[in-house]
Amino acid sequence: MSGSGKFRAGIIGLGMACPPHAQSLLDLGQEVDIAAAFSPSPERRATFAERFGLPVVDSGDEIFNDPSIDYVIILTPPNTHLELVQRAVHAGKHVLLEKPLDVTYERSQQIVDLASKANIKLGVVFQRRFRRTFSETARLLAEGELGEIVSVSMRLSNWRPQSYYDEPGRGTITRDGGGVLLTQAIHTIDQMITLAGLPTQVSAFAVTSPVHDMETEDLVHATMRFDNGAVGSLSATTAAYPGYPDEIEILGTKGSARLGSDSGTVALMDGRRIDLADAVDGGGIGADPMAFSHHNHLALHKAFIEALRDNREPMASGDQALKAHRLITAILRASEEEKMVSV
Repeated sequence: MSGSGKFRAGIIGLGMACPPHAQSLLDLGQEVDIAAAFSPSPERRATFAERFGLPVVDSGDEIFNDPSIDYVIILTPPNTHLELVQRAVHAGKHVLLEKPLDVTYERSQQIVDLASKANIKLGVVFQRRFRRTFSETARLLAEGELGEIVSVSMRLSNWRPQSYYDEPGRGTITRDGGGVLLTQAIHTIDQMITLAGLPTQVSAFAVTSPVHDMETEDLVHATMRFDNGAVGSLSATTAAYPGYPDEIEILGTKGSARLGSDSGTVALMDGRRIDLADAVDGGGIGADPMAFSHHNHLALHKAFIEALRDNREPMASGDQALKAHRLITAILRASEEEKMVSV
């Protein structure tokens, strides 16, 4: 932390995912300074510096070797995450890591273990946890207002044109680790299991639809069974033209909750109806995956800084992010083996 009481951060990766992070950090200028930002692409460095007026460096070494930098924000492709987190841990820097943790569950587990053993704070970019629809529903569930959960379902119906997957590495096992589950649906999956817990069993079909020419899955349907006997379903695709808001539905013994991207309704059997609203952000559901506001990213960055200041775990920690990876791995295995599997 600098003498001014601000944290100092470095950014690694200046691609498509970077703008909402950079804008959030600028908005938090009284709490954090961006010491340096790096991309191996000189063009991306120049574009970033011109757009945001923040300092760039020619090598990631300048960030990892700078003792004044408290934490690094890693926004690079998933297959690079483990090695970059290893460097951050070796340098004694906390990490805010873009989802997913990495391309496989095994590499993701290594990341979490590395940070834990080094007493490094590891936060994961699950900004949709900061939607009011999510936080209010979580509170109501914790207070028992919905009773015991009997059913859980989620639907992600995004649209990505073929040009999205024509970009080198997009939707490949090597770079991204998978398709719609690990890249798009992981946000809604994280919300669902944070609210309702991990299912214990899943069966699934995960396929590549005729809509896209790609290596991995763009269409998934799964059924789930939970520890308390509740059942549910999961649907995820990037073949739903023109793109529709994601949904989570929870049925309980005392009422139900239905959550969209910027609105939701909780209906209780005692006659109460609670309407929830969030700032409209678009959700990136259509052809432009970055068509959303940065207000949830802003909340995530503020919460991560507060976690560092208070020496506590971030809201979306590495351990919690592993749960989403665990479910995704089980869904893909259930589809491949054509049977119900344990999560």
